[in-house]
Amino acid sequence: MTQQIIEEPEIERPKGRLRQGLRRFDVFFLLLCSLVGLDTIGALAASGPEAFAWLLVFSVVFFVPYGLIVSELSSTFPLEGGQYTWVRMAFGRGVASVAQFVYWLSNPVWVGGALAVVALATFQTFIHPLPGAWTYVFGLAFVWAGVLAVSVSLEAGRWVPIAGAVARIVLLGFFFVSTVVYGVIHGVQPLTASDFSPSYLGFLALAPLIVFTFVGFEVSSAAAEEMEAPQRTIPLGVMRSGLAAFLMVAAPVVAILVVLPRDQVSHLSGFLDAAKLVFTIYGGHVGPDGTVELTGAGEVIGVICAAGVIIALFTSGVSWAIGESRAQATACSDGSGPAWLGQISERFGTPVRINVLAGILATVVMVAALNFTSGDIGKYFSVGLNLAISMTMVAYLVMFPALMVLDRKYPDANRPFRIPGGTVGRYLCSAAATLVVIFTLVQLLYPGAGLGLFGSPGTPDDALPAGFAGDRLGYELGQLIPMGLFIAMGIGFYLIGQREMRRADRTLQAVDDPLG
Repeated sequence: MTQQIIEEPEIERPKGRLRQGLRRFDVFFLLLCSLVGLDTIGALAASGPEAFAWLLVFSVVFFVPYGLIVSELSSTFPLEGGQYTWVRMAFGRGVASVAQFVYWLSNPVWVGGALAVVALATFQTFIHPLPGAWTYVFGLAFVWAGVLAVSVSLEAGRWVPIAGAVARIVLLGFFFVSTVVYGVIHGVQPLTASDFSPSYLGFLALAPLIVFTFVGFEVSSAAAEEMEAPQRTIPLGVMRSGLAAFLMVAAPVVAILVVLPRDQVSHLSGFLDAAKLVFTIYGGHVGPDGTVELTGAGEVIGVICAAGVIIALFTSGVSWAIGESRAQATACSDGSGPAWLGQISERFGTPVRINVLAGILATVVMVAALNFTSGDIGKYFSVGLNLAISMTMVAYLVMFPALMVLDRKYPDANRPFRIPGGTVGRYLCSAAATLVVIFTLVQLLYPGAGLGLFGSPGTPDDALPAGFAGDRLGYELGQLIPMGLFIAMGIGFYLIGQREMRRADRTLQAVDDPLG
């Protein structure tokens, strides 16, 4: 049955020798790095106790179905390319090509336009200011160190996600313990059940943030043929990393809500804001205006924490790139892009050409973010981040429905992992995850859609990012024009791949029939 799945339809594998380098715990660490983003913790807590309620709701209606979908698809179709292969088998090469290109391109946009910018700001704020050209040196080092980590052999590159996962565990564990100590010293905040009541306004505001917190399960599936027993390894990795990721996000959020004063929590914009406030127990104080200043041991711990955050940002980009680059290499080898980009390095067993192209694109985005923001990096960071998330959601729009299409096309396929409830369970998971993605995409492309309904206060423009208050047109142009351009580029990649396939077919026909 596995042979039937691989050959119907026939999917070309990346050219070159793939090497098995991922073990069971490597997959767990890889997924943990992909799932746990530190900066959402402070932003979630800033939304108040209601954020925890919505965290639980989205865990049930999105996180769990999402994990189950990836577990079944990856165990049933454990093929290199992961989500590209699944969508290709379900909807054909054209749909899979465009969705995969946009999905892959989201990584250089994210790395260059968001991760590098945040890492730079963190370094300058907590470690040492960087004048002039040194900001570009830092950004280039951040981007190209990631390219190197993804391009070396998987046996060596796997240590980057391991380091990132360990950094997250240590950092969040220390933060949680410090928050508890802060509560013992300063007391806890009075919270009632009504404080956790979800609202429609909170739903609109928190949905994209929480969904972004809970994506990345499919990353390891793109390297399915480079790991031991993927039919078992990936579902186990998804379940273990999913539980760990939820606890690593939920526990600090609850600790912040229970311990820190509400007037201080409401001003948090990221994990480091929360960490600075908590680390005042080691040395520092909060000024009358809410400004936090760390001194002595608190300042040293703050620097170490900032370094940990930079490591987490770097390893997030690397972990996603490990999966996305392999999926794109598979797509190019399969006629969904230039075939030469689908080559696997004989020396390293990785898609070096795709990685270098991603590095070039990330560099362009990074330079643009630093050079053309008129000093307002924060304003354009929100656009870049939302655009990267939107691009990922476009891929999910076809990946989640692919579950049901493949269920109908391959009803007798061996499914080592099955979603509970059979066909009904699959439909429910696919529908729930797809609806959440549609809603999230709408909110990202048009923030505030639905505000004013059901008696909710405000207008859609109230939901615009702070830097775009009153500038709906500017925000929309920053989202829709790049998205349209990227989709057009994806179509262009597909057409190039198809032209190359037709040329190859004509060449083969000429060889088989030299006399015509």
